[in-house]
Amino acid sequence: MYMTQGLHRSMQQRPQQVAIRYEGKETTYAQLGDRVARLAGALRQLGVQDGDRVAMFSMNSARYIEYYMAVPWAGAVLNPVNIRWSAAEILYSFEDSATSVLIVDDHFKNVAATVAADCKHIRHVIYAGDGETPPGMLSYEALIADAAPIADRFRHGDDLAGIFYTGGTTGFPKGVMLSHSGLLSSASNAIMFGLTGRDARVVMVMPLFHLAMFSSVNIQMMVGGSFIAVPSFDPAALLQTISDTRATEMLLAPTMFQMLLDWLDHNPERAASLDLTSLTHLRYGASPMSLPLLQRARAAFPRAGFAQGYGMTEMSPMVTVLGPEHHNEESLASGRMGSVGVPVFTVEIRIVDSQGREVPRGTVGEIAARGPGVMLGYWNNPKATAEAIRDGWMHTGDGGYMDEDGFLFLKDRIKDMIISGGENVYSAEVENALASHPDVAQNAVIGVPHKKWGEAVHAVIVPKPGTQPTLESVQAHCRTRIAGYKIPRSVELRESLPTSSVGKVLKTELRKSHLR
Repeated sequence: MYMTQGLHRSMQQRPQQVAIRYEGKETTYAQLGDRVARLAGALRQLGVQDGDRVAMFSMNSARYIEYYMAVPWAGAVLNPVNIRWSAAEILYSFEDSATSVLIVDDHFKNVAATVAADCKHIRHVIYAGDGETPPGMLSYEALIADAAPIADRFRHGDDLAGIFYTGGTTGFPKGVMLSHSGLLSSASNAIMFGLTGRDARVVMVMPLFHLAMFSSVNIQMMVGGSFIAVPSFDPAALLQTISDTRATEMLLAPTMFQMLLDWLDHNPERAASLDLTSLTHLRYGASPMSLPLLQRARAAFPRAGFAQGYGMTEMSPMVTVLGPEHHNEESLASGRMGSVGVPVFTVEIRIVDSQGREVPRGTVGEIAARGPGVMLGYWNNPKATAEAIRDGWMHTGDGGYMDEDGFLFLKDRIKDMIISGGENVYSAEVENALASHPDVAQNAVIGVPHKKWGEAVHAVIVPKPGTQPTLESVQAHCRTRIAGYKIPRSVELRESLPTSSVGKVLKTELRKSHLR
């Protein structure tokens, strides 16, 4: 398996199929293949050798998708940059990975220039914007125009395909090394589960640096579908794009779904002018979605089949899928809709205790997974690699249990579990109870220090407009849904929750104000 395999297939089988739609311009697979081969040629002319790292620091665009194919075509290694990082975090990742070439767009050209000047490894900065090329940078379009297309280097199998940095909120990020075969085997699961097809028109609105979106690129390259690149998330603009392009698929984080649904509720006249009936596949991931929010989404998009993917960067990224056949009233009644589904075809899962021993079905433990998608390791960090991968099993750090039929239920990140008076409290369970409170728009639950109990359950709530939920109302609501020791002992109201670029709530930020 090799990263450009799907592109070669689509160039051969569907050369005139539209591969990318971006800002009113369409690129066919034949045109995409030519631009990728030329960009790869330009990179080799700049001195990029097999295994060299090439970074992309950009909003979503057609050029980002070209980057994802051109770098492996040139035999090099991908290093997409988290657009929410500070300059110090970006510089660290470049120094750590010895990145030699940086591609940057208009949004980040100033930060990129500063970081590149401070990084001893960066040899070239390529400007992939639409304005005048800044001093000291090379023009992306000029490089493609002047370079001759080259043959694919065909790095494959266990060759390093990309370094995907994770974390950065509790220390410097770790570089996850992923192989060609790991990434392609992971992407193939979406096809085997029937979650897409060759006539797909996929809106790509989550940040493309995120592995879930790169996986979507790989999936569509394999089937020959079309990408609709959207620079950033804006509910009104996104819905208009769906209506205009007759998009069929989309992947969103739960927080994005909430903002989309809130916009539809608050703008009924504009919503009525949109045609969203083309949507047939809606996927959600990056963090758990509460059942009340999922029910709202299903009601808003009744023609679409919903699917959830659970995964992590270290698994390339897919681990489980809960498909459309389990998003129905029967699965709601049985509780299955509250699971993250079953292992994908290329992944094996087991639930283990602190000693790595498998626990009985229904018992909460740590989720461990193995398969071809397991990372090669953490870049320059053998200690962390040895802690995470044991006997071929990736220890995820997520707590959960498996039922008798093999459905996986997430409980919490192991590090986010609250231990109050000796009892384990899983924050996700409390958050799900709070989500159905009539005055709660969003919420997050953390443990805060308590003299008597060690930790106490603390709820951080974003109220719905015009409401003011109290501790008493929150406790009364939860008391009918969860055990007494799980009920929040304190409540904090906020205008918003701190989130990552893909919508994950940053609980480390919420805890800071409660540290002793």
